[in-house]
Amino acid sequence: MAPKNTGNLLKNLRLLMKNTNYVTETLQAYIIPSNDNHQSEYVAACDKRRAFISGFTGSMGTAVVTEQEAALWTDGRYFLQAVDELDNNWLLMKEGIAHPISQAAWLNKVLPLGSRVGVDPFLMAADIWTPLSNQLEAQGHSLVPVHTNLIDLVWDDRPSPPSNPIVIHPVSYTGKPWQDKVRNVQAKMIEKGATICIMTALDNIAWLLNLRGSDIDYNPVFFSYIVLTQHSVHFLVDETKLSNTVLNHLKPENLSAITVHIHPYTSFKDFINTIIAETSGKVWVNKNSSYGIHDLIPENRRLIEPSPVAPMKAIKNAVEIAGMQKAHIKDAVALCEYYAWLEAEVPKGNVTEILGAQQLLRYRKEQHDFIGLSFKTISSVGPSGSIIHYQPSEETDRPITTHELYLCDSGGQYRDGTTDVTRTVHFGTPSQYERECFTCVLKGHIALSTTIFPNFLKGQMLDTLARTALWEQGLDYQHGTGHGVGSYLNVHEGPMGIGNRVLVDDPGLQEGMIVTIEPGYYEENKFGIRIENVVLIKKAETKQTFRNQTFLMFQPITLVPIQIKMFEPSMLTSKEIEWLDTYHQQCREVIGKELEKQGRARALEWLLKETQPLG
Repeated sequence: MAPKNTGNLLKNLRLLMKNTNYVTETLQAYIIPSNDNHQSEYVAACDKRRAFISGFTGSMGTAVVTEQEAALWTDGRYFLQAVDELDNNWLLMKEGIAHPISQAAWLNKVLPLGSRVGVDPFLMAADIWTPLSNQLEAQGHSLVPVHTNLIDLVWDDRPSPPSNPIVIHPVSYTGKPWQDKVRNVQAKMIEKGATICIMTALDNIAWLLNLRGSDIDYNPVFFSYIVLTQHSVHFLVDETKLSNTVLNHLKPENLSAITVHIHPYTSFKDFINTIIAETSGKVWVNKNSSYGIHDLIPENRRLIEPSPVAPMKAIKNAVEIAGMQKAHIKDAVALCEYYAWLEAEVPKGNVTEILGAQQLLRYRKEQHDFIGLSFKTISSVGPSGSIIHYQPSEETDRPITTHELYLCDSGGQYRDGTTDVTRTVHFGTPSQYERECFTCVLKGHIALSTTIFPNFLKGQMLDTLARTALWEQGLDYQHGTGHGVGSYLNVHEGPMGIGNRVLVDDPGLQEGMIVTIEPGYYEENKFGIRIENVVLIKKAETKQTFRNQTFLMFQPITLVPIQIKMFEPSMLTSKEIEWLDTYHQQCREVIGKELEKQGRARALEWLLKETQPLG
């Protein structure tokens, strides 16, 4: 597939950088982040500005355009994809390698003294803006807000913002009324001495009000803001999205109950200016929210703290945990059907990456409370699997064969939970080298899955466990080892995670959190391997107790067999084989029972074959 030709787009953008109808003074550089106004990881079609101007469609990346050059920064998940998608107008800047050049360092190198670097202030997080601004100023440049987004001016066919209806997510799924959640946040506000709390993250808002939407593909969220005081909730949203049922859901139950005031979504700036003028005291704002929002708040009134909602949302209650477990059982049924179908159809030469993904979706649709996918299915064969976030297209679609590895990373949104699972399989005979690589990944997965660790330990401290077996062979992978998963919410959920990067707001791993374990290995232009389970963090029973310290462990929620032919048993210890046999026995008991219940004989036969004990 040929890269998008961006020459004319860049020419038009550079003309706008000099047009004082849109900028107060000429710009020497313009930054295009990936985010929307809510700093979302995944964005609606109307907000894919960086993808539009550069042609690079990955979820993470920042484009910087100067008068003469254009550069794009992204991380190791997307290096190969960026090489394929960027045309020769762009320089690829690889983050996470040994000697990367930062955006500030590059700009300081290429810009003439006294340059102005523009960016839409509502698309850049304040904690990125401030250090970037300081580094530019140290070299005689300035970072300036540009309130008319220049990409929108060159994007003639930019999609309209979505206007999808908002729906109630009942307490039978959430386990807690929204009023109780709001009171918990208000209690945190009192602790911090805040009179106002501004919330911008869409999944936090959806969780807080027990509402769901569909404004962003695969993420059941809706565009809105919340401004919370000690007495009321100000909900800034397009009111046409709210049915009478939703409005009744938000009405106070009695005179002393919490009142929700509805305001237009587009009035956010004016509303913030008004409420700040009419009140005193601290305004709680997350440092990850945009610089544009921070700039609306007087500096002496800003309380810059991590969102109070994120850690509450991360710790699932008993109803949410039970729902996640139910969702993963249904999802495993669909996956067993899928792999059994692949095993029968691939040797006939009838299946491609796209057809496979479509068939898996059909099986998921057969399950109760299935809403949609939690991300676009990564259905990848051979060389495609080495592109970590590969998504098949008509131009790249490859047949699934009996002589190449097949990596499938997929997930579903069910009303009772969100799933995310990766398996790597072979429908013929894998090479010895592929088996050895797979076994190193499996050993890392087991090492992390079986570890016991103290409460509040940062996930970064566990990352080495998943990589050690790979490192011993001189191998590694360039993505995180685990992320939080929402409860019928975003498939990537913070503030915790497991990886080699520092997560500044990480509160530490705690009982009730749900995360993934997903080590991998990718050989460029040859194959990709990843094994991913969603796991629940629960209390571990230990022989000793050190200073009353609570210790934790991981319990798998994903119950899908790990293909036996893919690993080399001689490389596994007896404890690793014991873990695998125990895991497969659980798959047999739990998923086998559900397959019998649903009358899925072929999938059951496949499950029993793939879970034969080794020990």
